Amino acid sequence: MPIPNYEQAMVPVLRVLAESSPRQRRDIAAAVADIFKLTDTERQQLLPSGKFPVIVSRVGWALSYMKQARVVETVKRGVYQLTDRGKQVLADQPGGIDAEYLERFAEFREFQARTRESTAEAPTPGDAPATRPTPFPVQSPEEALETAYSRLRATLQAELLDAVKAGTPSFFEDLVVDLLVRMGYGGSRPEAARAVGKTGDGGIDGVIDEDRLGLDVIYVQAKRWENTVGRPEVQKFAGALQGQRAKKGIFITTSSFSRDAEEYARRLDSRIVLIDGIRLAAFMFDFDVGVNAKSAFTVKQLDSDYFEDS
Repeated sequence: MPIPNYEQAMVPVLRVLAESSPRQRRDIAAAVADIFKLTDTERQQLLPSGKFPVIVSRVGWALSYMKQARVVETVKRGVYQLTDRGKQVLADQPGGIDAEYLERFAEFREFQARTRESTAEAPTPGDAPATRPTPFPVQSPEEALETAYSRLRATLQAELLDAVKAGTPSFFEDLVVDLLVRMGYGGSRPEAARAVGKTGDGGIDGVIDEDRLGLDVIYVQAKRWENTVGRPEVQKFAGALQGQRAKKGIFITTSSFSRDAEEYARRLDSRIVLIDGIRLAAFMFDFDVGVNAKSAFTVKQLDSDYFEDS
């Protein structure tokens, strides 16, 4: 059975609390997962950010909305219990409830009004008649935000890679230096400028300091390619490292590596990190190379500790 959305989780949450309350949110989520017979994989599935289980998030939003409707209440931080209204709702609607059902309660309608007021867009020209507000989406707000962010990121990374491929070889070499410096290698930008495209030493495009003190160096191979990089190219780079008695190398390409090349790199005594085009674009995104911030949003949560002794 698929993971329930937050509306589908509402009645099961009430049933769990009716059986035993007060209960902590994670305990409620685990009990709801049992009701829906979720597999271990489904229970462990994370939000797009990779930081929080989906089932816990959806149960959390179900609790949050039902709390606004005074169907459940908190007794202390993260601990919920059923209200008398919640018991009546469970008796009246054993088959299921949703956000639209909760609108019958004045407290929830006030909550919706506050939410819409804070997110209202500028009015459209004219005197068009008001329409009923769009119901709450099935996806929780947290999931919707993270999903939208993931899509924006994926789109931008694809654009980044296209832009890199369209550049000149010398631009790509400079880009690699900029990225490695942003990641903490090579010291300052002027000190690292000698790194790539200068040595041309048999399969090695350059070297860069591993740390600001220059206690060790990393050898770099950078290829702006369209074709898949196979084992022969990685093997050539590994041989060049041996010639320098080096143990560390980075092979960066705008394309991809064959499975044979990846398996060969894993078996080497020397450490060679393979960075393909997709991973390169991700690093550029993370370390602000070729991108700049357009907007920033901080997602906040209630600091229950602040109110505990009030």
